[in-house]
Amino acid sequence: MTGCGGTLAGNTFTTAAITANCTVSATFEALPAAPALTLTPEAIKTFAFSWAAVPGASEYRLFENPDGGSGYTQVATAPGTDTGLDLEVFLPGRVNASYILEACNSGGCTDSNTVFVSGTLAEAVGYVKASNTGLFDAFGVSLALSGDGTTLAVAARQEDSNAIGIDGNQGDDSVVNSGSVYVFIRDGASWMQQAYVKASNTGTNDEFGAAIALSDDGSTLAVGAWDEDSNATGVNADEGDDSAPESGAVYVYTRSGTSWSQQAYIKASNTGQDDEFGTSVALSGDGDTLAVGAVGESSSDTGIESNQGDDNAPDSGAVYVFTRSGTSWSQQAYVKAANTDQDDEFGTAVALSDDGSTLAVGARGEDGNTTGVNGNGSDNNAPGSGAAYVFTRDGTSWSQQAYIKASNTGQQDMFGRAVALSGDGETLAVGAVAEDSSATGIDGNGDDDNVFGSGAVYVYTRSGTSWSQQAYVKASNPGLNDVFGHSLALSDNGNALVVGATGEGSNATGIGGDQAEDNTTSGSGAVYVFARTGTIWAQQAYVKAANTDQGDAFGFDVALSGDGTTLAAGATNEDGSATGIGGNQDDNALPGSGAVYLY
Repeated sequence: MTGCGGTLAGNTFTTAAITANCTVSATFEALPAAPALTLTPEAIKTFAFSWAAVPGASEYRLFENPDGGSGYTQVATAPGTDTGLDLEVFLPGRVNASYILEACNSGGCTDSNTVFVSGTLAEAVGYVKASNTGLFDAFGVSLALSGDGTTLAVAARQEDSNAIGIDGNQGDDSVVNSGSVYVFIRDGASWMQQAYVKASNTGTNDEFGAAIALSDDGSTLAVGAWDEDSNATGVNADEGDDSAPESGAVYVYTRSGTSWSQQAYIKASNTGQDDEFGTSVALSGDGDTLAVGAVGESSSDTGIESNQGDDNAPDSGAVYVFTRSGTSWSQQAYVKAANTDQDDEFGTAVALSDDGSTLAVGARGEDGNTTGVNGNGSDNNAPGSGAAYVFTRDGTSWSQQAYIKASNTGQQDMFGRAVALSGDGETLAVGAVAEDSSATGIDGNGDDDNVFGSGAVYVYTRSGTSWSQQAYVKASNPGLNDVFGHSLALSDNGNALVVGATGEGSNATGIGGDQAEDNTTSGSGAVYVFARTGTIWAQQAYVKAANTDQGDAFGFDVALSGDGTTLAAGATNEDGSATGIGGNQDDNALPGSGAVYLY
């Protein structure tokens, strides 16, 4: 529309006051026809949309209703010459999604038919194997994702090669259970292996990869080798003397561009035989603070920087905090529980906030009979009930802030087997893999012990310096020895929680399948995704492997990107003989080789 000095804005043509004859010309363009939209789920975590070309369309706009209730928002645009587009999605959050495509021109837009997500989306799940898949390698035993989900580290602690360092020879299996780590990166929707990582002193049964952690940018990697044997202490000491069997070590690697190199070889300040330093590791967001658990450490001391010399409390456990300045690492703190006791296994699990100033520690063997927060830690009448501890850093000084027990403390529940913290350190999740109640969902009755080893997760939040329980979380299908809570992950904002249950036994595949237990697939494992709105938690998705099989232990470890849009789940006992990304999932020729799945 033109003429009379006017302008067109939307459907309104505006002119100044007209004081003489003038002509307005208008051209009307017909709306495009409605496009016919189709959706095809594809690996990895991609929805492929296609449509036939619509004559006269200059642009296409894709709208998404992610959960069936929140309404449509535009998520993608394509030029009028295109007849398809790919949308990367978080699969567990899209099981109820629907989509509309608009065909547009200057005259307006016309909606397509609505397409709905259907099925279990198993075909869209990423399937990741090692580049040197091997018998009983346990690929997937430990996982880590960068904050944006574009870097994935996967450990295979029973891998057997004699290689050392980065990208060595993967073909020689002469060093049994030496262990390795594989780094993968995402470019668009495609994944590829970037590095094959081994210790600088590869040794038999060291189990390098027992625990791993990544910084937010994915460029600092910490690897625990809990059965490494050197008697060294501190940072970058002599690796060659193996006179302290299973003392354990941690290795730090950094990435420059696309190249990885080892930055540090780290030992405890009080290295001891069977201490298993490296049982658990955690990194701050910037990678400059490292926490290391040593469940077999045996000193009887309590608190921070106490006497490390005695071994009077076998397997009481300890945590060591290290910091990096430039490229140099040093120990900042030696951390013990306030109620140190024999067999507590303090350090079973560790987690750090993004700023590195909040530390959560699990002690699955702790025996306290109290419940809740900061109760009496000296009553040991609930053997193996487990506990979690929160420590905070002020400057360079650490102190214990909270001693946390379950709301339904029970003997041998192993509360503290797994812990996770939100980025700000204000939300804490704790797994109790052997909790026995028959409750389902959120805040059910946890008082009965009718489903042995079903497992539970407890969510706590901090206000100021005070912690309180926010939720008691159970699976939607608790079962005998499901060990729900074996692994945990929280999104950076704490509003998404992922829980692994390695003993779960349904034969479902993908997302949202039939949850009924099936004896033919016992121990296949499952993962559960929960979402928090305000202070209310609800289960969002029930997740299985794309090739569910008996005894695979899917969910042995889980990792969630900081933005909560990429989920990785390990199945340490998966038997496929494939290598790399997207191989054949149906060949079970290599028992216990392990696999990782991306959602």
